[in-house]
Amino acid sequence: MSTPALSTAATISRADVCAAAIADAFADDGEIFASPMGLLPMLGVRLAKLTSNPDLVISDGESLFLAGVPPLFAKGDVVEGWIPFRRVFDVVAYGKRHVMMGATQVDRHGNQNISAIGPFDRPKRQLLGSRGAPGNTVNNRTSYWVPKHGPRVFVEQVDIVSGVGPQRAREAGPAASRFNDIHRIVSNLGVFDVRGPDDTVRLVSVHPGVSVDDVVAATGFALAIPDDVPTTREPSMEEQIIIREVLDPKGLRFKEVPEPTPSQES
Repeated sequence: MSTPALSTAATISRADVCAAAIADAFADDGEIFASPMGLLPMLGVRLAKLTSNPDLVISDGESLFLAGVPPLFAKGDVVEGWIPFRRVFDVVAYGKRHVMMGATQVDRHGNQNISAIGPFDRPKRQLLGSRGAPGNTVNNRTSYWVPKHGPRVFVEQVDIVSGVGPQRAREAGPAASRFNDIHRIVSNLGVFDVRGPDDTVRLVSVHPGVSVDDVVAATGFALAIPDDVPTTREPSMEEQIIIREVLDPKGLRFKEVPEPTPSQES
């Protein structure tokens, strides 16, 4: 797949904007273990490591801490530590970690579902199961990545709570709420947090070429919308070069975030 040229700002792709937005979600974390799950989260975390937050600790997704920052899905040539699977649970419990997960559903209060679709006692479709989502959201800073923003993903109430939002964590008591930190939700349309009224999802920015009305139409609940919604920043020239020539020269990101067609943008 060809890589867009770097000649003008107009050539910056939506995938590149999403990668920069994900990098920004990790920019202020300092020395913390970054656990990205999925292609764009991995790209964004590695971009942050090479630009805004060099103190980030990254892994190969299997058992090694990496000192270097290899391209997507490449083995690191500089290893600085070993983290067998059993030690991951120690890191989860300790809390020095920021995980970015996917979400099949996200609701108005920032709860996430990756378990199943339909009633709990008779689901229509089985998904991954809750896996580490409950432990992640009560112990670690957690963000979500949604590559296809739509009303079937952003729903009024998730069918099954896998990842716990701030309101539900608070209702469960201090053990659940003390470290609960739903930091960012990044989609292919915009950036969100859960700092709306009563800890609801709030629109932080819309990506270039996307309007607030576009986001509202693609969301299945009433978003908290500030009076002035900025446009998500475009990656700098340095970031574009890193994305396109260092981290993802094969253009794998476009498989997850293809460029919108004119009909999709209208």
